[in-house]
Amino acid sequence: MPPTSETLTAERILEATEEVLRRHGPAKATVVDVARALGVSHGSVYRHFRTKAALREAVTKRWLDRTSQRLAGIVDAADRTPEQRLRDWLSTLFAAKRHKAGDDPELFATYTVLTDELGGVVHEHLADLTGQLTRIIAAGTASGAFHTSDPSATARAVFHATGRFHDPCHAREWTSPGIDAEFEAVVELLVRGLSREPGR
Repeated sequence: MPPTSETLTAERILEATEEVLRRHGPAKATVVDVARALGVSHGSVYRHFRTKAALREAVTKRWLDRTSQRLAGIVDAADRTPEQRLRDWLSTLFAAKRHKAGDDPELFATYTVLTDELGGVVHEHLADLTGQLTRIIAAGTASGAFHTSDPSATARAVFHATGRFHDPCHAREWTSPGIDAEFEAVVELLVRGLSREPGR
């Protein structure tokens, strides 16, 4: 039975929006399509999201947040050294992006379009990710495992240095033969660089 306006929640609307985007793409998907999928009037959808832009922003943020939440559990993992956390965090980010691109290419392509349109949402997401990296590197610096005078700047550098393995513009390369070996080589280089004391 379709939800009534009383049982309609923002989460259900976002789930339906994702399915509509998967089917129609961002150019053709409308709020009316979302309402139809839920069996409600488009006015009911607008009661939760005042504009189509607000709905697109919310569904994109939800998609990006899935990656952030998956990575957040690694940041403070007390059973792992900072070096292990850094390696795990980078490999989990690569795996998450590759999974999205490979398992649901239509939706991945849709979100690539939406993230290009929604600079603010993307900026917040990138700030969250580099913030997580900063915490890992700061913990490593405090323990003596890493050597950097500015964990925040170092985190941004690590993020940019690994961009080929998480920036959607490189998605076509993620199935290339040898990509895993290339990823491991870059991570090894970064970890060794962080671990080496200045002047040695």
